[in-house]
Amino acid sequence: METLCPGLLALLLLLLSVPGFAAGPRFRLLVVASRAKDHLKMIAAAKPVLTQMALDNNFDMDFTDDATVINDENLSHYQAFLMLHLAPFDMTPPEQAALQKFIEAGHGWVGVHAAGLTGREFPDPKAVYWDWFEQFMGGVLYSPHPYYQKGTVVVEDSHHPVMRGVPKRFEVSDEWYEWNKSPRGAVRILATADESTYHPNHPMGDHPIIWTNEKYRRMIYISIGHDPSILENKDYLRLLTNAVLWAGSK
Repeated sequence: METLCPGLLALLLLLLSVPGFAAGPRFRLLVVASRAKDHLKMIAAAKPVLTQMALDNNFDMDFTDDATVINDENLSHYQAFLMLHLAPFDMTPPEQAALQKFIEAGHGWVGVHAAGLTGREFPDPKAVYWDWFEQFMGGVLYSPHPYYQKGTVVVEDSHHPVMRGVPKRFEVSDEWYEWNKSPRGAVRILATADESTYHPNHPMGDHPIIWTNEKYRRMIYISIGHDPSILENKDYLRLLTNAVLWAGSK
């Protein structure tokens, strides 16, 4: 019986000691980012952060700004999808249909900031409006946001896995997206904006900013995330990590 040389044996034991090495990656995540100039700095900063997140948490990640990868054949290789500032109207109807099919099949979806730009004023008037996505977002329409400023996030549902380890209140600087109404009742609200801590454009009163639509297995929308500096906020980073891991979980 042949035996492994001491050096090879030591290497094998070292690899087996790495969490998740023997079991393989927990899941595969596809990140599709926007090409909009307003968000390029945040997207550039997010790529290494997400790469490190994948290494630390043993999942595979592919990162691109090429929306043509959103098709049935390619999506079949992934368990979760991160829409990083990619607006729904920046996808072609076939890409929209492929992503909708992916989500309805029970796969995970994380939307960050501009992923929530619902409304008929954005797409080409001749284009077919993606009604499904508006309902997916809780039936709300985006309304022009106030200027970039510091404000406070208030965690409403600390029992949800995405909010694990996130403090009840934390500060970030952002654009504080607003909608024509609160999606409450159509979605599960995880966190709201404390409008008394900044200057809203049109105060909503009940102002959800993080929610999940429980009609779908793993859907989470996070409206904050405009500026790259938010990725240096430990509370936001915990929130984003939780969201990705939850979306990709079995």
